[in-house]
Amino acid sequence: MTAIPSRHRSLTLLAGVIVAQVLLLAVQIKQERDVRLIRVWAVELISPLQRAATWAIDGVENGWGGYIGLRHTRQQNLALRAELDQLKIRNAELEGRAREADRLERLLDFRTAHAEVPMLAAQVIGGSPDSGSLLVYINHGSRSGLRRDMGVITPDGVVGKLLAVFPDISEVLLLGDKESGVGALLADTRTQGVVKGTGEPQLILDYISNDEKVHSGETVLTSGQDRIFPKDLPVGTVVQATKDPKTPFLDIIVKPSAHLDRLEEVLVLLTRQELDTQKGSGKDASTAPAITRPIAPKAPAKAPAATQ
Repeated sequence: MTAIPSRHRSLTLLAGVIVAQVLLLAVQIKQERDVRLIRVWAVELISPLQRAATWAIDGVENGWGGYIGLRHTRQQNLALRAELDQLKIRNAELEGRAREADRLERLLDFRTAHAEVPMLAAQVIGGSPDSGSLLVYINHGSRSGLRRDMGVITPDGVVGKLLAVFPDISEVLLLGDKESGVGALLADTRTQGVVKGTGEPQLILDYISNDEKVHSGETVLTSGQDRIFPKDLPVGTVVQATKDPKTPFLDIIVKPSAHLDRLEEVLVLLTRQELDTQKGSGKDASTAPAITRPIAPKAPAKAPAATQ
């Protein structure tokens, strides 16, 4: 231990005596509620250390609790996202079923409204892998009485014709295919021509003279001259008609009435018996086009013999 110089011993001894006296006084002096002064001093001395220790402990506890909470929040967030994805998928399924129900109800209404005309409802089960051809396959064939060149329609209009028939499936050549065509006429003037496919969403109406007045929005109907479709079925609507100086015929672009790009259910006409397109159209007779005339029901024709 370092020795205290002699000249400072008296000062050190004096300081020690003073401190001892102060401590003795602090022990003897009492404040309110008999609390001794020495205890007050001790509390005041220890309080900052206690507050610092408490702050440190609380910080560690809060940090750990926050970390655990964040982990739980992240897990809950992932669970909620997974549940949301499942709900989106479920919602899409329900919307698809609702659209299917609407389509089937419309198809049934059309079929019921034309109960006197033999026709067969079929489901589209596939398409051609060749992007250059517009073909679809339906789930009925010769076992159901189908044969080549029968007409295929929807409640909206003409779809195409049967190109090949197998026992349980059939191949349908859509109206938009480049090899497809249907005898047609203009609803207003009854001028006859041929609607041809282009391989594109739109069709063309050929062999209409340049002298004819054709306006945009005019309805194009089947003429019945192709021996496939009965007369006056909707084929499409004129989009544009222009004169071609190089030919005696108009260039007429037609938008198909049927949605050829999203077929799911179709109707196959088993005979060429005419349909009254006014029935099942949801229109009043006062607003129906003049070409939709009532047709006397005919006896259903016997389905042709199955061919393979």
